[in-house]
Amino acid sequence: MTDKTVTNSKVWVQLPRELDAGSDTTIVFAMLTLPETNETSYIYERRLVGLSVRGKNISGLQEAVNITINLTTGIHETQEPRCVFLDFSTKNYSNEGCGTSWERGQDEVTCSSDHLTYFGVLMVTADLSPIDLEVQSYITLIGCCLSLFALVITVLLFITNRKLREDVSMKVHLNLAIALILLNLHLLPSQAVAALSSTGLCLYMALSLHYSLLATFSWMALEGFHIYLLLVRVFNIYIRRYLLKLSVVGWGIPAVIVFLVVVIDRESYGRVPVTSNPNSTTMCYIGDDTVKMVTTVGVFSLVFIFNVVMLGVTVRRVLSLHHRKEIGQSDRIRAKRGLCTLLGVTTLLGITWGLIFFSFGQLSTAGLYVFAILNPLQGVFIFLWFVMSMRKIGNSASTKMSSSETRSTNS
Repeated sequence: MTDKTVTNSKVWVQLPRELDAGSDTTIVFAMLTLPETNETSYIYERRLVGLSVRGKNISGLQEAVNITINLTTGIHETQEPRCVFLDFSTKNYSNEGCGTSWERGQDEVTCSSDHLTYFGVLMVTADLSPIDLEVQSYITLIGCCLSLFALVITVLLFITNRKLREDVSMKVHLNLAIALILLNLHLLPSQAVAALSSTGLCLYMALSLHYSLLATFSWMALEGFHIYLLLVRVFNIYIRRYLLKLSVVGWGIPAVIVFLVVVIDRESYGRVPVTSNPNSTTMCYIGDDTVKMVTTVGVFSLVFIFNVVMLGVTVRRVLSLHHRKEIGQSDRIRAKRGLCTLLGVTTLLGITWGLIFFSFGQLSTAGLYVFAILNPLQGVFIFLWFVMSMRKIGNSASTKMSSSETRSTNS
């Protein structure tokens, strides 16, 4: 870096050596105040700082240009600054190639860039505090590891138990468990892979993570459909090659979506920041916000709405069955069974994923903590549901055997 700085009351600029800013180089510095519109209301003081070298287009610098902007007004606790530049081709603001150096309480923000253009400070909604973010990262890591372990045990229980292998419902649950195993296997090492230099490995990780997430959503929806058939349409529900058709939908549709994204825009996959701060830790996933909204948030929203309806139908059906078949039992036993059924169905339908919809605004920190605790433990809940189902199947087999022995003795 050179020692030459262009100063003014609010901005300091530090130029890299490779610009060779000598007497024969004309560097243009400008400060523009934008007119007050809805589009400029999020730019700090509606001000842009422009840097350029006369007669040259400067980009791809090895050393960054540092622009330090003094913050004359306080920043709200729900906001944080992010350095961006004005892309004249799209007439939008972008943070590509820009870094932001700022900590809460500082009265200045430093923007680093590998090119010269018009820069500004965009005020965005703040992420969690560093402490909360670190705590939630550990909670998520522990929860995913426990979930992965419980799901592997679930698969082993299914393989070794003949009664479970004969139950169609258990086969549907098993597919959801496998989807969650794939999701955890690709989510846990994603940040470590993003830190490596291999672009191909990161692309594979991003594709696999996207596919396993969509497969999880698909099997959640199929769980809702299957429970609907079991509890609502009790009669005349025989479907030829039922499990095969479910598998085509559950595993096939996510593959089609990922394939279309690869064909349309392969560059959508890559290294992306874990938080909205572009300087945060990266992971291998979808970088294009539009693709992410359509193929993940959009798909999950449809699945969530469908499964909420299925949950309502299930609860109504369970309450109806309790009133019909359990009259005379204590309210405590009835409530216990109803609660277990509700918790089990909620886990299978993935309703806990919907907590992310309530993790914004003033409830963001509390909502994200609940989401970070409950959602990674979905595999543990499915394991418990499997164990309860095994006991139920075992008790049912014992009852049948006892009835058979009684009839034989009477004979």
